[in-house]
Amino acid sequence: MADILIKNGYVITVDKNRRIIKDGSVAIEGNRIVDVGKTEELIKEYKADIVIDASEKIVMPGLIDTHVHLAQAMIRGCADDVSLVTWLKDRVWVLQGNYTAEDGRTSAELCILEMLRTGTTTFLEVMIAGRYGFDGIAQVVEKSGIRAGLSKIVMDSTGYADSESIMYPGMVEEKEATIKEALDMHKKWDGAANGRIHVWFGPRSVGAVSPETYREIRQLANEHKMRITYHLGEVVDDVRYLKKTFNMGLTEFAEWVGMLGPDVVIAHAVWMKDEDIKKLAETGTHVSHNPSSNLKLASGIAPIPEMLNAGVNVGLGCDGGPSNNSYDMIREMKLAAIIHKVRIMDPKVMPAETVIAVSYTHLRAHETEADLVCRLLLE
Repeated sequence: MADILIKNGYVITVDKNRRIIKDGSVAIEGNRIVDVGKTEELIKEYKADIVIDASEKIVMPGLIDTHVHLAQAMIRGCADDVSLVTWLKDRVWVLQGNYTAEDGRTSAELCILEMLRTGTTTFLEVMIAGRYGFDGIAQVVEKSGIRAGLSKIVMDSTGYADSESIMYPGMVEEKEATIKEALDMHKKWDGAANGRIHVWFGPRSVGAVSPETYREIRQLANEHKMRITYHLGEVVDDVRYLKKTFNMGLTEFAEWVGMLGPDVVIAHAVWMKDEDIKKLAETGTHVSHNPSSNLKLASGIAPIPEMLNAGVNVGLGCDGGPSNNSYDMIREMKLAAIIHKVRIMDPKVMPAETVIAVSYTHLRAHETEADLVCRLLLE
């Protein structure tokens, strides 16, 4: 028996052998997929209450967006045709710095609705400010049925790379308060919604967090088994700042302060050199590739084919409303497939199969590939 049987579709399994099952079916009991195979076999074995005919349609696992700003869904289109620092200082931070918790919840609802409509069933939110209302956002996730990593912002400075004291006052938070809220929300929400919610640390990027605070986050993450996600190497300003201030490169600094490892997702990673890519692979650090955002803000194009060839685990992300104007992972997949072809001048780089696999990069540590495929298909 099965509650639901989806039949006659093209089933893209994203399993170890990358099988595509023509005239395939998926059997579901409760909230678990119990079988995947040819329609002629499954219709004999499963009598379902609900039968969905997926003829001429694709049946595939839900997409995973590894870099999302929920609060920015409500302000898309507010900051076009400007550079990143201006984008932040004069537009985005000013708007977000006047949010109420009701605004934060509403923006999260808009964002999650768009993600669900376009096939995303799991996302990683990178920086929830205190004023957005963490509880309200978590309640939206719980109600929607989506899966999420929700990261509380941590900061101890008001700069950005080598631009000092530029943050809008409404976005400024005290270090102690941000860490306390991160730990409180972890205690309250981590594992909630039948395991669909996980609470992460979301430190700001270099220039906004001191080495001492990064190290404190690492210690607390180890103690509480929390994961970490943050921006690194999004713009060349990061490289310039770290070289001038610490005489270090991107991953050299990140390793020095404890911000690399299999429990870390780095967003953007545009300005990674060969030695950085090697370090990411050696440490098992994950990368979120955000091509639309990087192109719109003229940040650069991340060396993703080089990372994949080196064994770096790469996922795909839409970033935020003002830097993308969309939370549609299908659009992001297309862009990820084509921009690297022209950068490397090779049409065979980043084929469709690779982009699809990247779109299912997992957010949980210590899973085998079989575990991952089962989770993506069964949940």
